[in-house]
Amino acid sequence: MTEQKTEDTIIVPVLELSQPVGKFYTGVIEARDLYAIAYADIRRTDGRDVERYIGTQRDLSEARVAEIKKYVTNVDACFPSGIILAIDSGNCVQAKTVEGYPAIAIRRASEVAKIIDGQHRVAGFENYNGDPFLVNVTIFVDMDLEDQAMVFATINLKQTKVTKSLAYDLYEFAQARSPHKTAHNIAKLMNFKSGSPLEGFIKILGKSGGSELESITQATFVDRLLKLISIDPMSDKDLIKRGKRPDKAEGEEQRKRIFRNLFLEDNDALISLILWEYFQAVKKRWPIAWTDRSKGALLGRTTGFAALLRLLPELISRITDKPLGKDSDLISSKEFLSLLQHININDDAFVSTTYVPGSSGEGQLHREMLQAIQQIPTKW
Repeated sequence: MTEQKTEDTIIVPVLELSQPVGKFYTGVIEARDLYAIAYADIRRTDGRDVERYIGTQRDLSEARVAEIKKYVTNVDACFPSGIILAIDSGNCVQAKTVEGYPAIAIRRASEVAKIIDGQHRVAGFENYNGDPFLVNVTIFVDMDLEDQAMVFATINLKQTKVTKSLAYDLYEFAQARSPHKTAHNIAKLMNFKSGSPLEGFIKILGKSGGSELESITQATFVDRLLKLISIDPMSDKDLIKRGKRPDKAEGEEQRKRIFRNLFLEDNDALISLILWEYFQAVKKRWPIAWTDRSKGALLGRTTGFAALLRLLPELISRITDKPLGKDSDLISSKEFLSLLQHININDDAFVSTTYVPGSSGEGQLHREMLQAIQQIPTKW
C-alpha cells in the first residue's frame, strides 16, 4: 500500500514500533506532501528566554539545499535513510486500517510536522515536479521537546562521518563512466604506479598508507582534477547513466576544462599520461622542493599541488595550437619543463612563511607562476 490523500488529510501506511523511548511509527509519504506539511524548528540565540524557545535543528545550508535539489532529479537519486518527524496528536490521528494495512491520517496543512532530522533533504524537494518520489519517515506523536533534542543529538553527534575520500573511492565500483570515476582511477594510477612522479603522494581513503611522501588526500586530487573535466560532474554522470552524451567543451570553455573532451571521448589514458609528463617536469624543475616534507615545505603538498593544476591549462595553451581532443599528441615532460624554467622560484622558496597554506597561499603561488609565463604567447 502507498500513501493516500484527500483534500484535508494524508493517509500514510505505517508500522508501529515500541522502543525504550516510547511508541512511534515508520511509514512512507510522497515527497511533495512531506514538503507541504513539514517545517524545521531552528534553534535561535537572539536573547529570547531559552526556556521559552528551544529548537533542535541546525541552520539551513542554502548550498546544501541547492545540491540536493539537483540530486533529486538524477536518474539514480535515492534517500534510503528516513526523515524523522514530530507531530502533535491534534494533527495526527491513528486510522484503524486502510486496505488491510495499519495507517495514520495526517492533517494537510503547513507546519504540521516538525523535522527532527532531515531538514536539508526535505528542503531539497521545494518545487520538485518529477516522478513520484516516496520517502520513508519516522513519526513520533506528542514527543516531548527534551526527547526530540536527545534523538537529534544522538543521530548527529554520535554517527561516524564518511570521509570525502572514501566516497570518491566507491566510484571504483560504479559501472557507468563519470567524471568522478575517471578522476578516482587516475588518482590511484598516479599514486601506485611505479615510477610515477606522484608515487606514494596520495592518501587513499584520506588515511596514511605508510609512505613518507604522503601529503595529498584522495579527495584533494579528485576535486582539483574534476575542475579540469567538468563544470557540473553530477549532471554529467546523470546524463551518461540516462544514455545521453554531455556537451563537449567549446571556445573559452576548452581553455578551462582542458580534459573535458578527452573524457567524453573515453580517452582517460591520455589524461593520465599528460598529468604524468607534467608532474615529471615539475619534479625535474624543483627536485628538492617536490619531495621535501619538512615542516613548512609546501610544493608537494596541497597548496603547491593545487596551484600547479590551476597553472596547467595555461601551459598547455602555450605548447599546442589546438584544444586537447581525439587527435591530440602526448605533451612531453620536456615541453612542460621548457616553460617551467621561466618560473624564477627556487626550491627553498616553497615554504609556508611565503605562501600561507590554504586558498590564499595557493592563489598567490598560482599568480606568481602565471605571471612568469605570460610573456610567452598562447598558441590557441
